[in-house]
Amino acid sequence: MKKMKIVLVAMALFVGATSFVNAQSKIAHINAQELIEAMPEYKAAQSQLEKVQKTYDTEIKAMAKELETKMKLYDSEAPSKTNEENQKRFTEVEGMQNNIQAYRQQALQDLDKKRTDIFKPILEKAQNTIQRVAKAQGYQYVLDSTMGSGVILADGKDLMADVKKELGM
Repeated sequence: MKKMKIVLVAMALFVGATSFVNAQSKIAHINAQELIEAMPEYKAAQSQLEKVQKTYDTEIKAMAKELETKMKLYDSEAPSKTNEENQKRFTEVEGMQNNIQAYRQQALQDLDKKRTDIFKPILEKAQNTIQRVAKAQGYQYVLDSTMGSGVILADGKDLMADVKKELGM
């Protein structure tokens, strides 16, 4: 009788511990980078960003060409000009170089801000959809299996197909 109680208690503890462990181990994974890159909004945003970048590149090239033309002109005219005029021209060319560099830096900052503004809603949409699908399927944790994210083995449930379906892709 005493042994029967011990066996029943041991079995109850075993079953309780097993179900506790199983409840703790509801983990899935998804390659978030792959998901985001597959979203139609991502492709449109990438295209929009490339247009802005091309605009900046065109403007910088035009400024550089103007500078180069002016430098060639000033170099060819330098022997016929006074030292004072040549110094003024040198200062003007130096100012143009500084303006180009400042414009280039401003363009990079603007592109970074634009990138953040464009991609933030896309990232939020992907994250919210992943959370919604994971909760609907009873997962407590979803790991990002994107290369380099720290996940060494992703052998559990992959939510990619379910999340794409939820996004209508």
